[in-house]
Amino acid sequence: YPSCYVKSRLEERKVRARILRAERRRKPDKPDDFLTYEDSDSEDETPHQQEEILNTSYNFAEYLRSRESHLSEERTISLDYTSRYILTHDMLRESHVNLGANYNKVFCSKWLSNRQVVFGTKCNNLLVYDVNMRRTDAIPTLPSNSASHPEVQAGLHSIEVNPSRSFLATGARNSSDIAIYRLPTLDPVCVGEQGHRELIMGLTWLDDQFLVSGSKDSKLSLWRINEDYMDFPDAALSLNGYIHIFNAETFRQKLSRKLPNCQDNVTISYHSEGIYAVGCRSYTILLDARTLQSLKKITSRYSGCGIRSTSFEGNILTVGTGLG
Repeated sequence: YPSCYVKSRLEERKVRARILRAERRRKPDKPDDFLTYEDSDSEDETPHQQEEILNTSYNFAEYLRSRESHLSEERTISLDYTSRYILTHDMLRESHVNLGANYNKVFCSKWLSNRQVVFGTKCNNLLVYDVNMRRTDAIPTLPSNSASHPEVQAGLHSIEVNPSRSFLATGARNSSDIAIYRLPTLDPVCVGEQGHRELIMGLTWLDDQFLVSGSKDSKLSLWRINEDYMDFPDAALSLNGYIHIFNAETFRQKLSRKLPNCQDNVTISYHSEGIYAVGCRSYTILLDARTLQSLKKITSRYSGCGIRSTSFEGNILTVGTGLG
């Protein structure tokens, strides 16, 4: 006989069966409990069934040993046993998370790990809740560059993680654009703009790179998220009249070029179409962001007053001077 052939197991099995039957008879008094039904009215096993029970080990180590020994008798593990046990023994209990009065309804959620869940709210907030620490952290929503269509703020309605769990997609600060975050750090990657003109209602990853979004404007948009083609440049001005381009991720200098005017270069702005605006003493220079070639000089209305600020709003360039 195998090591598991111990007749006291039959008595223990009968005791457990009686307890389960008593528990099931009690449960119908509670309509919200999980109910199970017997396949047979018979309470006792036949001698053949008892023999089979005694010859069957429920030890996982013995199961592995028999598999490694290539025994002819097949052993299987019931995959639904764990979930059935949890349901029938009332081990799943609802736990409420109080977000406070600062947040509105939760529209979508997604598990990031076995301890973190991320969710989006009606008030356009992206939050991460740690179930172990019972702490909620706010993740900044990503702004859009484009001002070609009015901003929509109607909540985050969808959160999706790509198959390799390297990217998370959700709505941006403008609810008609998408925002991509890197996992597991939730660092911002990019914002997808001008794919929709109204609120994005749904997102689905086709694979690790391609993402489909659906909006209230009755359109589907296909996006490709490929960091191999992404560049993260940043520009800086120096006192010797040069403009320098750096990779914002690696902080390595990529390009430098001397400006036509080396006096009072104190402000720089970037347009999403690939243009830098640099303010000098008497004019503003527009540069091609790819080559740093000068495209146009915009002379100040008041000569010598100095350009102190520049900013883009859509296709409009605003210039502030030292005269106030």
